[in-house]
Amino acid sequence: MTARAVKPLQGAALLALSALLFALMGLGIREVSSGVNNESVVFWRNLVGVLFFLPLLLKGVRPLKTARLKSHLGRTLFGLAAMYCFFNAIAHLPLADAMLFTYSAPVFTPLIAWWWLKEPLSKRMLLTTGIGLIGVLLVAKPSAALLDSHALIGLAASILAAFAFVSIREMSDTEPAFRIVFYFSLFSALISAIPLTWAWQPLTQAQLGLLLVIGLLATASQIIMSKAYSLAPPGQIGPFAYLAIVFAGLIAWLRWGEVPDLTSLLGAALIFSSSLLSISLSKRR
Repeated sequence: MTARAVKPLQGAALLALSALLFALMGLGIREVSSGVNNESVVFWRNLVGVLFFLPLLLKGVRPLKTARLKSHLGRTLFGLAAMYCFFNAIAHLPLADAMLFTYSAPVFTPLIAWWWLKEPLSKRMLLTTGIGLIGVLLVAKPSAALLDSHALIGLAASILAAFAFVSIREMSDTEPAFRIVFYFSLFSALISAIPLTWAWQPLTQAQLGLLLVIGLLATASQIIMSKAYSLAPPGQIGPFAYLAIVFAGLIAWLRWGEVPDLTSLLGAALIFSSSLLSISLSKRR
């Protein structure tokens, strides 16, 4: 097994970009979920991911050959289960609450990476993720909906996503980012087609167009995120995923005129601080 590259600065930058695209995707899901069921949203998101790779298939399948189908299938099961839970949370919870749950995943990733990959886990690393989570709470200001049953689904999304992130790290020694995302999209599309046998619904042109955009944003975010986690351990760059909460707040301000209050600004400052501290600690090591 070859040594994994560790480039925290590049990984953090890519993860921040992935967070921006994911925030845009989340807002799109919130819009389309008012008339489209969760099963359809998940299927179309994954189908677009497969279509995204068709130009690569025309050049041959050699770059997609892998000896780790089992690992890809395991990553798919974690990621697809997290997707169903996350999309459900977006449809039924306030957007800030749903995003909070999803981006709580970096809190769990250092622990899972320590247990699964035997990567080091320091007290300072735990401190930076804790600071980031406090920042997320201040920005999101979760409502009483957190006590709702859908909140448990949101929490499940964060834990399942953490397992998916660490599984990407586990495969990154031999599997490039585009191959990880291709097999995730392919297996997810096949598996998510099964529920459509009882949940199929006709779509309008507007709904289909929005689903295609969501799928493109999600696929691009996945590719960039997979590359980010291949460059550095989840525990080092995980706090940068919290930026999706900040991006979602900025988009909501531009779209609906929602102005963040002092608490949100303080939370954003904590998120940025934890991210920068995480990178500085990894550089010293």
